Amino acid sequence: MPFALDSEVAAALAGLQAGDNGPETPAPRGDWRSRRALVNAMMAGLNSGQPEHADVVRTDHQVGVPARWYAPAGGGGGSAVVYLHGGGMIGSSVDHFDRTIAGYVADTGVPMLAVDYRLAPEHPHPTPVEDCYAGLTWLVEHAAELNVDPARIAVMGDSAGGGLAAGTTLLARDRGLPVARQILVYPMLDDRTTTDDPALAPFLGWSADDNYTGWHALLGDAAGGPEVSSYAAPARASDLSGLPPSYVEVGELDLFRDESVDYARRIAAAGASVELHVHPGCPHGFELIAPDSAVARRARADRLRVLKGF
Repeated sequence: MPFALDSEVAAALAGLQAGDNGPETPAPRGDWRSRRALVNAMMAGLNSGQPEHADVVRTDHQVGVPARWYAPAGGGGGSAVVYLHGGGMIGSSVDHFDRTIAGYVADTGVPMLAVDYRLAPEHPHPTPVEDCYAGLTWLVEHAAELNVDPARIAVMGDSAGGGLAAGTTLLARDRGLPVARQILVYPMLDDRTTTDDPALAPFLGWSADDNYTGWHALLGDAAGGPEVSSYAAPARASDLSGLPPSYVEVGELDLFRDESVDYARRIAAAGASVELHVHPGCPHGFELIAPDSAVARRARADRLRVLKGF
């Protein structure tokens, strides 16, 4: 076998699987309800195992949809981030990522606005990305009262949220709203990724069947076809010029590896600065699976550095 799990990630996965009482067989392709239930249960459990960071101040707002402002106890000031959570386009919520987001704020002093965008299939494209863009515009409009420099606002997301962050950044470019940086953590970028690589299949926590289900929930029968918007699936963009400096991170054993690497390559080819990391032996969500592993600590250090650097 050409690939192997990072040893610390493998040990953590074994521990999680030992206590797993989930279904013995995967949900069939297209079954978004079962996947939503699984994603929600998993993310709620992972969130509850993280430090609470009670010193980070949370304030709920309406930006057209609910959003939560996370600020360090001292109030922060200067830069800020719009954070978009993962969940395959069909699941999860800001509540499920509450402690993850608070941890970033506690460790960097950079405040974040987490947008509870509406989920597919009840709310197909363009609703999710437009919800995220509404959060960005709200933060720009309220920058002065939040002690934020509107020229220093980044967009960040993981997994489906990484895809939405990329789509939001494309929307912002095309609508003339400056974004200081995009931070894409194992982003879900391409609706055409619906076949497992046999070499990766044993390691995938989010499979091609899962991906097919998420994209078809978002796009319906248009998924995989010729008319998909780049705001929904940023890998479809023919023009990546004019984007801000970008950070792209993905695991070697992630279904999204190739589309993430290609997106980073194309951003660089279009003339923007890109920092790309491909972590050997790491599946999707590796740092949530094994937060104390050496590779998770390295990845987190890189994210914190980037968050503090614009």
